[in-house]
Amino acid sequence: MRLVPVYRITVFVPPAHLEALQRGICAVDSLQQGDYEHGMWISAPGMEQFRPLPGAQPSQGRAGELEQAETVRLELCIPRDPARLQRLVEQGIRAHHPWKVPAIFVDETSFVLP
Repeated sequence: MRLVPVYRITVFVPPAHLEALQRGICAVDSLQQGDYEHGMWISAPGMEQFRPLPGAQPSQGRAGELEQAETVRLELCIPRDPARLQRLVEQGIRAHHPWKVPAIFVDETSFVLP
């Protein structure tokens, strides 16, 4: 067994935009871990809520009103390389996500390889 230090990236995306986001991510990074690539985990749809503040120009909802949207949780891992992480977030996620401020979370963890 070998533990590989990785960034685990979690992003929430509307289901209708999931495939485009996945393609955008894989165009920037192969997500290779061991003998596999394009590894991602997709969790069942849930709900995300937010209230755009005055002056916001949301892609969904209106300023001052509470909005709820169906989203899917997408997770993926890459080796801990800050430059690679920045490229993946900016070119792979933000560039292909329909929201101006997507919910993106990054954790440092380990991936187990045989």
